[in-house]
Amino acid sequence: MTQPDYHRLALVAADTPRAAEAAASFRALAEWHPLEDADLVVVLGGDGLMLQTLHAMLDHGRVVPAYGVNLGTVGFLMNRYRDAAKTLQRIGKAKSVAVAPLVTQITTRNGQQETYCAINEVSLLRETRQTAKIAVEVDGKVRIPELVCDGVLLATPAGSTAYNYSANGPILPLGSRTLALTPISPFRPRRWRGAILPDRSQVTFRVLEPAKRPVSVVADQKEVRDVAEVTLAVAERDPLHLLFDPGHALDERIVAEQFQF
Repeated sequence: MTQPDYHRLALVAADTPRAAEAAASFRALAEWHPLEDADLVVVLGGDGLMLQTLHAMLDHGRVVPAYGVNLGTVGFLMNRYRDAAKTLQRIGKAKSVAVAPLVTQITTRNGQQETYCAINEVSLLRETRQTAKIAVEVDGKVRIPELVCDGVLLATPAGSTAYNYSANGPILPLGSRTLALTPISPFRPRRWRGAILPDRSQVTFRVLEPAKRPVSVVADQKEVRDVAEVTLAVAERDPLHLLFDPGHALDERIVAEQFQF
């Protein structure tokens, strides 16, 4: 299959000495354009900066493929950094991986409504020392009338190795068209450890006793406090595209992560 030819590149770099040094090398090797005019963006930093960049594109309604260069810590969404010249040569051979975000519709206790997109996961978390009580509904059917817990989350395959995995949720292969529904420190039902759902599912969380047991929701890097209801579904719009070097694609990383000890 013919690889796409990217002509107008944008560069986004983290505000760190290491990323700044690398950015200077990249700028000396190519002509760079504003993100809104580019057909590809090179992101120098870590997973947090990649998420910020993807969200910025979603907010402005123009999404282009993103190639990440790991100059942060974990770098799960990034490629290994060697030097700027070799990195630019590898972009044309990179594999594109489609990532569909979750559309998050939030209603707060006072009736305010917010809509956000989440690429990794959406999590509901208790705000006080008291446990949260949350009803879980899937496709219009109440599956758990009362989940007593510290919280609950819904993760995409791309985000399944992040907070979801730390909460003992399953790792989902890319292309599996599934979502991970994972409780956080569940107290009741005691034996429920979560579910794997088709990505066509619509999931609704209703907060029980919201005045006594307030709950916040976090959609990637956006937080809303004192929520009453959260409805989630995979976005119907065109997916985001992340680029990975051959042999280091995100789907291979997701498989390999399951064999780490």
